[in-house]
Amino acid sequence: MIFIYTLALWLLLPYIFLRLLWRARKQPEYLQHISERFGFFSFCSDKPVIWLHAVSVGETRATQSLVTRLRATYPEHQILLTHTTPTGRAASEQLYGNSVLRAYLPYDYPFAVNRFLRRFRPQLGILMETEIWFNLIRCCQISGTPLLLLNARMSEKSSRGYARFARLTRNTLANLAAVAAQTADDAARLTRLGAANVSVMGNLKFDIEPPPDMLELGKQLREQFGGTRKILLAASTREGEEILLLDAVQNIPVPGLLLVIVPRHPQRFIEVADLLKKRGLEFQLRSENRHVRQETNVVLGDSMGEMFAYYAAADLAFIGGSLLPYGGQNLIEACAVGTPVVVGPHMYNFSEATRLAVSGGAAIQVANAPDLAAVTLRLFQNSSALHKMRQQGSVFIESNRGSTEKSVQLIKQLIKGSASNYFLKHMQPKSPNK
Repeated sequence: MIFIYTLALWLLLPYIFLRLLWRARKQPEYLQHISERFGFFSFCSDKPVIWLHAVSVGETRATQSLVTRLRATYPEHQILLTHTTPTGRAASEQLYGNSVLRAYLPYDYPFAVNRFLRRFRPQLGILMETEIWFNLIRCCQISGTPLLLLNARMSEKSSRGYARFARLTRNTLANLAAVAAQTADDAARLTRLGAANVSVMGNLKFDIEPPPDMLELGKQLREQFGGTRKILLAASTREGEEILLLDAVQNIPVPGLLLVIVPRHPQRFIEVADLLKKRGLEFQLRSENRHVRQETNVVLGDSMGEMFAYYAAADLAFIGGSLLPYGGQNLIEACAVGTPVVVGPHMYNFSEATRLAVSGGAAIQVANAPDLAAVTLRLFQNSSALHKMRQQGSVFIESNRGSTEKSVQLIKQLIKGSASNYFLKHMQPKSPNK
């Protein structure tokens, strides 16, 4: 099976370059550092390396509390962050500057993965959430690099997909040193698929602290948007959702209501701006950094790395990716700054966090866009209900913290075991030849 999988990757190689070119039309950064995607790097580290792989923005932000702890616990080590998308890499630069190394993770070709492992010789690898790459995990096992699948989640939909390749998936997951799942359901699905040494450690995203500079920027945005206007934030929206939102919001009879739309992917900023123009709506761009006129209906959040500020500026936040079947986005950041949350029906990528937030009164789940409009109107007409949701959001966050500390303890065990194995392999005196 691994041979067939690798052969399929080789057959797809020409399409990889075409895909990079296609994505570069809207995001030119896809044409940068291409050599890294095939295992060629211009830098290395003379320190022991702890390697974390975070695909894109959400996973990169989730590493924040963990990276802080690891840098304090292992000051003699070098943190290496790998990414798949330019937006993940940009988020890493914004969060950590030059305090970590960063690169693209090579594509899952054995030659590229092995070049990466030989270049950096990580003492421990940490894959965030659902990054299961068959050759990567196999090559790490062969090279003796322990791999931890951390903050792991596995939806029922994804589980069915992996189960189609049951033998390959089982052999791959068995090669992981450990799995730290977000929830008991995630742990059960991963165990059924073949993972061993599985524990439940909660969600790292609960341990993220809103940056003080973003909270201050949120206050400034609030003044820009209009201190007395009702602000509905549509955060991390996906393709097709903006149309549904605009149709719904026009039926909300709230005087001065301002809709702030922040698309999930920056390459869609122009697309959403064109949609607003076609609708004949008065809108402004966040990048203009101007006071929002009273006649403006919509602000398009065309900026990166300011989501905490957007949440802090809003009265109510709708979490995108949930009106249509994209699986939803992270609602924890909104609750962390005390912003009431509304989500759509499709939150399967964050099912447990959604369940806890809804049951705790920090969020409301709706079935469709008209229901979103109805809930928005009801909450904007009831300030006490909004205030209670803010309070429950704080309770929701505080009651679910602690994953970082559990993760660090597990990482200590794995690094200690890795160091012991290295000593046994390389440092013990050899027997004299007879």
